[in-house]
Amino acid sequence: MSKAMGQYEDLERILVTKEEIAEKVQELGERITRDYTGKQPIVVCILKGAVVFFTDLIREIDLPMQIDFMAISSYGSSTKSTGVVKLVKDLDRDVSGRDVLVVEDIVDSGMTLSYIKSELQHRGASSVRIATLLDKPARRRVDLKVEYSCFEIPDAFVVGYGLDYDEKYRNLPDVGILAPRIYTKE
Repeated sequence: MSKAMGQYEDLERILVTKEEIAEKVQELGERITRDYTGKQPIVVCILKGAVVFFTDLIREIDLPMQIDFMAISSYGSSTKSTGVVKLVKDLDRDVSGRDVLVVEDIVDSGMTLSYIKSELQHRGASSVRIATLLDKPARRRVDLKVEYSCFEIPDAFVVGYGLDYDEKYRNLPDVGILAPRIYTKE
């Protein structure tokens, strides 16, 4: 994909390259494999943003596992979370007595993942851990432990590798900072 044209023109700069992502995802998959040795986790993808990361990550985890999907809404077409978490698609399987690994694209306020973690614990999961591509602790509004993270990033609006703005930019192979002119009224 040419970075001289198309969607890359809307980025201020590339924050994380596809090569850096591939290296960190491999390392994270190896770590998760070690941590879950002897277990058969349910690995849950939070749609839609985490699907690219999720797909790459599960191929790096050398364990028997089951996968499932949840869709949560808290953004709409805004750049900031509304703070209201809405369950759009629930899991298809029972998590009672199971180890659950929730895979998310980015953790910022932590409200969505705090809700998901609490809900899965309420459903009887033996353990609930979180794996994220990007961690943005400067925006955290709740106390949330993120067990697995590839990159800690600054407080900037990012897109690419599954992350979007108004359903665009998900297909960029890199993660970049979106130029404010794209999402602000001028």
